[in-house]
Amino acid sequence: MTNISTTSPSLQSEGETTVHLLDNWFDAIEVGLRERVREFIQAMIESELETALARPRYGRRPTVDVQKGDVPKGISGHRHGHRSRSLIGTFGRVEIAVPRARLDSAEGKTTEWRSSALRAYQRRTKQADSLIAGAYLAGTNTRRVRRALSAVFGGAVSKDTVSRVWRKVKGDWDAWKARSLAEEPIIRLILDGTVVRVRLDRKATAIVLLVVLGVREDGQKVLLAAKNMGGETSEAWRAVLDDLVKRGLRKPEFLIVDGGTGLEQALAALWGDVPTQRCTVHKHRNLLAHAPQRLHEEVSADYNDMIYATSAAEIEGRRRAFVRKWRLKCKAVADSLEEAGDRLFTFTRLPVNQWKSARTTNAIERLHQEFKRRIKTQTVLPSAETAAMLFWALLAAGQITMRKVDGWQTLTHKLTDQPIDLAA
Repeated sequence: MTNISTTSPSLQSEGETTVHLLDNWFDAIEVGLRERVREFIQAMIESELETALARPRYGRRPTVDVQKGDVPKGISGHRHGHRSRSLIGTFGRVEIAVPRARLDSAEGKTTEWRSSALRAYQRRTKQADSLIAGAYLAGTNTRRVRRALSAVFGGAVSKDTVSRVWRKVKGDWDAWKARSLAEEPIIRLILDGTVVRVRLDRKATAIVLLVVLGVREDGQKVLLAAKNMGGETSEAWRAVLDDLVKRGLRKPEFLIVDGGTGLEQALAALWGDVPTQRCTVHKHRNLLAHAPQRLHEEVSADYNDMIYATSAAEIEGRRRAFVRKWRLKCKAVADSLEEAGDRLFTFTRLPVNQWKSARTTNAIERLHQEFKRRIKTQTVLPSAETAAMLFWALLAAGQITMRKVDGWQTLTHKLTDQPIDLAA
């Protein structure tokens, strides 16, 4: 019978070439290095056992003369063969012959010797786990990590391995959530929320991730909380804030918020007397939402001239002009600006070199953008808990870094008692 194929020979050869393209890339240096790694690991474990038994392999037990006051060195025991172990590291997969031994105890019993260098049931080095977790945090989903790291691990990393490594990260995450904040010199808080899509009850669902950043006395920003909630209600924010206070967070000296009603109510109930700055970027979006499209450019120009003026007096004058103009041209825009009150201009009570970092929640907004860029390959995260944990892990692993706030040199300066005049 004639064999009839509908696939072109050229396409078949092209597909086979693609699959096996990297298989024939033999590297003598890599092969030689991995052989040396096996020898080194085995020699390290052998040396550890020799130290424990106080004698080399095939060596006899040292004689001890009790009458002369000699003290036996090491632990009494005996070897009994080897067992094969497979270990994955940044050097790839290696098969190791691990020595076995029985150690004598004071009660006359024997116990199995355990290597401190190679833990029981250890299959990967910590650096290998770090590399796998780092690939996942960089935006690679679990199914793609195997292909991404196959050249290093020889195809030994499956999606289940990635999931197991990620579960180990969860232990650090749980410890971070419960850590004490009593010793943290936090003087400023930045609070905002972001929406992410997760899988709940086998359906893609949008949830809110509430994030709190703290600013230390030296100006360094630090993540204090990342908690998944159903929305930005006052109850949700109060739960986050109460947890921070319970863990020892001191009352901050300055707050920067996005202007959400729920957050405002929660802060008013807890720290009603703390100076609060409403994000000027969020208010800009509110103004544009109240204006026709053809007026957006003009609203933005007037608003930016006011917010980015170089002195409090200049800001005060331009605010009056803004309100007078837009009351006549588009009253909804003027009403939206007046709704924010003096909280939109609290930053003017700070030293001028702090204004850039104090008038917006951009520190969190940038984290949100980077976070969403990293998870866009996954579309929907596995669970709500994964969203908050991944946000934390990107910072903890150094995938995302935060610098000091602008004007950190003057953070210890007190706010002036002269808010701008709101009379239009």
